[in-house]
Amino acid sequence: MNQQHRRKFLQQIGLLGAGALALTPDLQAADKSTTASEWLSRSEGEMAADMPIRMGLIGAGGMGTEDMKTALLHAGVTITAVCDLYKGRIESAKQRWGTQLFATNDYKELLRRDDVDAVIIGTPDHWHMPIAVDALLAGKHVYVEKPMVHSVGEGLTLINAWKKSGKICMVGSQGLSSLGNEKAKELLESGAIGKLNYAEGFWARMSPEGAWQYNIPADASAQTVDWNRYEIQKKHAYDPLRFFRWRNYLDYGTGMSGDLFVHLFSSLHFITSSLGPTKIAAMGGLRYWKDGRDVPDVLLGMFDYPEAKAHPAFNLSLRCNFVDGTSGTTYLKLVGSKGSMDVKWEEVVVRLNSGAETTDPFLAAKSNENAAKMENRAKILPPRETVYRAENNWKGAHYDHFGNLFKAIRQGGSVVEDPAFGFRACAPALLCNDSFFAGKFINWDPENMRIV
Repeated sequence: MNQQHRRKFLQQIGLLGAGALALTPDLQAADKSTTASEWLSRSEGEMAADMPIRMGLIGAGGMGTEDMKTALLHAGVTITAVCDLYKGRIESAKQRWGTQLFATNDYKELLRRDDVDAVIIGTPDHWHMPIAVDALLAGKHVYVEKPMVHSVGEGLTLINAWKKSGKICMVGSQGLSSLGNEKAKELLESGAIGKLNYAEGFWARMSPEGAWQYNIPADASAQTVDWNRYEIQKKHAYDPLRFFRWRNYLDYGTGMSGDLFVHLFSSLHFITSSLGPTKIAAMGGLRYWKDGRDVPDVLLGMFDYPEAKAHPAFNLSLRCNFVDGTSGTTYLKLVGSKGSMDVKWEEVVVRLNSGAETTDPFLAAKSNENAAKMENRAKILPPRETVYRAENNWKGAHYDHFGNLFKAIRQGGSVVEDPAFGFRACAPALLCNDSFFAGKFINWDPENMRIV
């Protein structure tokens, strides 16, 4: 979406007036988010001409490659280096982006290069924090995929490295930069659904690949995979399942909650300006994919959000099902005293209760006018359902997420999902695993970001 079309769309749905592009909650007193006027003041091409950005890709698998492809859609962004532990991905990267790429299986070699300004970290979860910390302290800007850490105990280490570095660090929950989330935030703050009391989210995947049964290349072997670098804890001999289907194992991944719940937490916290829940409970089980994985394929989570300055007390329920024939269903619903809204990246649907009053001043005025003229005459009723949709030429949340990153790098601003926001979103997701495996409630302090 070009700047003119984005400005037009935001004006149509009221975002510019609400300053909805001031995205980051007040998590750190010194942080100031990019405002809508600042975001739209200069074209991306003008900024790119002033400051090209050279990228390195660390982890060139499916998500890392998609991230880099999206990043390169932006003006003035190039890729100069790639790192991966599987030789086949190195070759694929060179075929896609050119044989001139510097290539290595040691990310520290990439971080030492002067022709890398920023890195994308698309590795398995257990490498997110170590690489991100090293990259920040090496003077690189960082885009690290969600969840930003492998365990709650790693969160403050990354946050402290980010603060010390003075560099931009963006966490990759791309929905935060969606027009749908921005509109939902504005609607909630305007009272469109009344006082929030409940929220719920759901993911469902049934296809083999959707259940993390990723393809294992024919040439995969101990000679083409650097297994010794891959395992941090050095517990297993080379195992292609543990390398290519890493999400199935807690040694490398974070289960359904770290992969999927974290998206829902990110969107919810942005829309509500919440710092997070204080009580977490989870249950589920391994119901279908009994293939050696050590994480459940059905997971249910419940979360208690007490009253805070930004929002009333409410509860959240999340569900994830890899044994579901709907093959990809996902949603986030917010329920209030007047109605509810379903939130997607490109769409928001508001549904009012039958007795709810309209927030449309024109409809309210007409209804009062008719009532005054004829007491017994029928009234004009507000619509029970209102749909807000992005224009068809919108380039998407993933594109805009990187746009936010590059704008911040070039102008010294902040991003919607810095490590403080990212940790507050991923911590309750990771604590779902702790609750599930321990069979108990977990108490969390979202303000100070620690287990109670």
